[in-house]
Amino acid sequence: MKVREIMTEPVLVVNQERSLEEVAYMMLNNKIGGLPVVDDEGKIVGMVTETDFSAKEHAIPFSRNYAPQLFGDWMSKEHIERAYEAARTVRVKEIMTKSVLTIGEDDSVAEAVRRMLNERVHRLPVVRDGIPVGIITRHDLLKMVVQKFEAFQEK
Repeated sequence: MKVREIMTEPVLVVNQERSLEEVAYMMLNNKIGGLPVVDDEGKIVGMVTETDFSAKEHAIPFSRNYAPQLFGDWMSKEHIERAYEAARTVRVKEIMTKSVLTIGEDDSVAEAVRRMLNERVHRLPVVRDGIPVGIITRHDLLKMVVQKFEAFQEK
């Protein structure tokens, strides 16, 4: 089975110059957990997901202590709310994951699953000449299971 047979299309994308506020609304309104980020020519340059909106605890360099980091900035726990307020002006390009794992439409679903497992990602943008044309998510894999189950029942 090929990726094109189960991918979600068309894929919603976001320009790297959009604000985090706009992206958050876009993700919530469309009930999606991630978006490919594109440049002005429509080529994929990153990925933004729900995880990018969450504070994460990181080890402080040269220390055994941990501190929260949000949108790439270290902060005390008391400053996290202010960071979310300030995020209205932060651009997607500042927080997106820049090394994006992609897959082609003609690749096998087995290859997509292998990449998702090996890289521990929940979604893979499907690209043609560097431009997103679809996306494969865990939900699409679930749909494939149901399709196979229904095909088996028809026999």
